[in-house]
Amino acid sequence: QVQLVESGGGLVQAGGSLRLSCAASGRTFSSYAMGWFRQAPGKEREFVVAISRSGGTTYYADSVKGRFTISRDNAKNTVYLQMNSLKPEDTAVYYCAARRAYSGSYYYTPSYEYEYWGQGTQVTVSS
Repeated sequence: QVQLVESGGGLVQAGGSLRLSCAASGRTFSSYAMGWFRQAPGKEREFVVAISRSGGTTYYADSVKGRFTISRDNAKNTVYLQMNSLKPEDTAVYYCAARRAYSGSYYYTPSYEYEYWGQGTQVTVSS
């Protein structure tokens, strides 16, 4: 069982930056591939970015490529999402997710691939 807790959300003006953190419980964090998803009001949850368990492979949605950066610190059981050049359309609840991965280079994009989810953190970008 893995428990995930996101933090770092808030209100920011367009063009600003935020860094989200997702802290995981347990001693096997390095066995899990991680992902960030977001859900805006009235919309379905959408994939944002994924990272392999080793951190060596990442994959970004086109909408955030070049603006967001995912990273992980396996010693701290934490994955980060650095968000720069934020736009009003980035406004959403951001969720981190985890699933056990049996290869160091695998990442996953569909939400159904993930076993564990955090409670979400609100990001609001004002224009």
